[in-house]
Formats: sequence, structure tokens, C-alpha cells
Amino acid sequence: MRNTLQTALGVALLIVCAAGLARSATLKAGVAKIDITPPPGLPLWGFANRKAPATGTRDPLYARVLVLEAGDTRLALVALDLGRAFGPASMARLREEAAKTSGISYVLAVASHTHSAPVIADVYESEPPPWESGTIESIVKAIGVASTHLVDARLGTGYGVTYIGHNRLRHNPDGSVSWFEVNPTQIPTAPVDPTVSVLRVDNAEGQPIAILVNYACHPVIFGSDNLEYSADFPGVMTKTVEDAFGGAPLCFFLQGAPGDINPFYAVTPLQQDAVHWREWTGQHLGEEAARVAKNIRTDARAQADAAPSIDYGEDMLTFHLRWNLDKFRQALMQSLGPEGFRAYASGLKSEFQLPVATVLIDKRIAFMTMPGEPFVNFQVDWRNRCPVPDAFFLGYANGYYGYFPTIRASTEGGYGAGSSSTFIEPGAGETMVDHAVIKTYQMLGRYHDLPEEMQPRSAP
Repeated sequence: MRNTLQTALGVALLIVCAAGLARSATLKAGVAKIDITPPPGLPLWGFANRKAPATGTRDPLYARVLVLEAGDTRLALVALDLGRAFGPASMARLREEAAKTSGISYVLAVASHTHSAPVIADVYESEPPPWESGTIESIVKAIGVASTHLVDARLGTGYGVTYIGHNRLRHNPDGSVSWFEVNPTQIPTAPVDPTVSVLRVDNAEGQPIAILVNYACHPVIFGSDNLEYSADFPGVMTKTVEDAFGGAPLCFFLQGAPGDINPFYAVTPLQQDAVHWREWTGQHLGEEAARVAKNIRTDARAQADAAPSIDYGEDMLTFHLRWNLDKFRQALMQSLGPEGFRAYASGLKSEFQLPVATVLIDKRIAFMTMPGEPFVNFQVDWRNRCPVPDAFFLGYANGYYGYFPTIRASTEGGYGAGSSSTFIEPGAGETMVDHAVIKTYQMLGRYHDLPEEMQPRSAP
């Protein structure tokens, strides 16, 4: 009897171990989408000259969720049709609830930066506004749905090119920089990154369940005269891709580094057919993304030979205020008045802790994030220097701390380079890219905790 019991326990243990090995040997994925459109009446993000609140909905705002699981690690990527990602308190609540209800190891939230979405509260005294609190609850539920519908998954990447925008800082012959907001004649400008980066997530049969599109361009086809909620051109892009696949996969727009990039038809007045140019812009990007996605082949055999993995890290990097704090406060009070000053300067201080995340999937697909509006050069630099073949850059992620111009741009001036919306010290963007490159090397095991001559020698 004892031997029989031991044998049964041994078989059971083998079954448990085999199940554990099977789980660690397979990448899993699940998706979900939830409508987060608030009721009318909320102030809208993005344009200082837009005084009236939202009057209704032009097209819905969504939160799209992709959950990836490798072994004991579960990553939730949340793409938001919002002007910016949530502030520290809401992000902490989202992560805590997702960990508790769905076993999520890490939540990465990235906003599309549409200027037709409600304002997000960065700092609040007690509780967040009701809409924001309810949105967090809805996203937690969507993460739960995605987590309970995980399937074996395969990943593939591809790249394309399209031009839907221009660099909005014009460098003049006299060395000055001027605002170049609208470019209907599509005059070439530089720097611009036309790269359409696509990550396709397939099920075990090779059918797509998610298509992630990474591109850098401000979603500002609608200007300050638009008082209705809208995802702007990214909403058209996602629908274009989904329609190209018969509506089966869920398409995600992952904003890149468009701090100095506008669409050609920016801030088109509604009376001049802004809806048409929103459609034109989104369809151009969506058609190229769909073309790239259709040509991606996820190789089941190649991915089966390598153990799936998800490495992640979010580090708080310390940066200082760019301006003289006392003088900046006085200037803001004079230009904004007491009410505007309270809204803008509530979180103003001399030192900031900025979250910078790095994610490495299967040792070959890397993401880095910046919590604000990076200039496009950073996206190109990250892709060129990242030590793995596929490098995705996500701006407006996990928080918001204004613009991040390059060091050179910060000396040249212009909106986003030398304006009041640029309050983090020069060099912050370069430091964040350096950090993500180093972090990726660490995740690849390319750094050691001892000098070369002091490392243990492997047996011959």
C-alpha cells in the first residue's frame, strides 16, 4: 500500500512538474477592449484656447489591453485613447488592482495623445475625479477578461514607411526657429521618422489576435473648435487595420516620439472638413500598417526552439527643473492668473522622479518608454542603438512630465523646446535613452557583477 501511495504521489508530482514546464515553454496572449468615453461636460485636453468643455462624442474612446504571459510573468499593455497617461496615484491603483485580481506582474499604460479626450488629473488631494476612478475600474476588468482568455501565442514583427506628418519646428536661414503647424502641401521637413513598426501577435494556428502599430505623429487633426470626444486619426487607423483582417484581431496604436511632429492637416477647422482629413490621415497609416501586418509570418518552429521570456524594469530617474523655480512661478502667475496657476503649478518643484520602463520579450523585442512628449530623434536613436533586432519606442507612457527636446533643440528654442511646457532639464531625453539601452544589455546578461579577470572560469 505504501509503495502504491508513493508511486501515485510520484506520478502526480511528475504531472505537476510537466504542467509547469509546459507553461514556461509557451508564450500566451489575451486581448480585450473597453469603452472609456466619459459623459459630456468634462474639460478637454490639449489646447489652451479651448475654453468650453466637451459637448458630446464624435467617436468613442477606448482602452485596449494586451496581456502576455511567459512562465510566472504576466505583462499588461494598456493603450489609451487619451491625451496622456494617468498620474502616479491612478497608476499605482491600476497596478495594485491588476496584480490582485489578475496576477499581473507589470502594467504599462501608453496614451495616444489625442487632443479630443478629457483632462487627466495629475495630482489630487484625496480621490481622483469620478470619471477617472471609474475608468481605472473598467481597465482592471478588461485586464481580467484578457487574462482569463489567454491562448498559446506567437510573435512576429515587420516595418513599413508612410508620411502623414512633418516636423513642426521650422529652422530659418537666420538661425531662428518658427512654428510650422499646418503643412497641406506636404513640404518635406526634417527630422521626421516615417517608420511604421508593427508587432503581430498570433494564436497557435497562425491567426492574428492583436496587431500593435508604433508610429510618431501628434493626433491633432481636430483643433480647439472641436468640442466632442474623439480618438482622432489613431481611431481611424485601428479600424482600417481591423477591417483589413475581417475584424478578427484587435489593433493597438502605440504612440512614438512625436514631440516635434504634426500631421500635415493639423488643427483643421470643422467647417473646412476636418473629419475628411482625419479619415485621410488614419487610412494612410492604417493601410500601410495592414500591408506590413499581412506580410508578417510568425514561425512556430523557430519560436518553439527558444524558451519564451518577459523581462521588465521600471526605474525612477531623478531630473531637475529646467527653469529658476521662483522666477518661473512668478512668470506663470502673471501669464495664467491665480486660477490657471493653481491648475498648472500644483506639482511644480525643483526635482522630479520620472518613471522609465524597459521591456524585453523573448530576448529579441524591446520596448522603452518616456513619460511625456519626446522629440522624434530619440525614437530613431533608440532603434539604432538597441541591442536587439526589434525596438519599439513608446511616448506618453506611465505618466506625463511635459516635453523632452534634444539637447541641441533646447538651445534653439521653439514650442516644446524652450517653452513653459518644457520644464525638465536639458539632456533628460538622452539620459532616458541611455538608460534603456543599458537596461536592455543587462536583461540580455551582457553585464556582470565582477570584473572580467575576477569572474569564475568555466570548466573546459
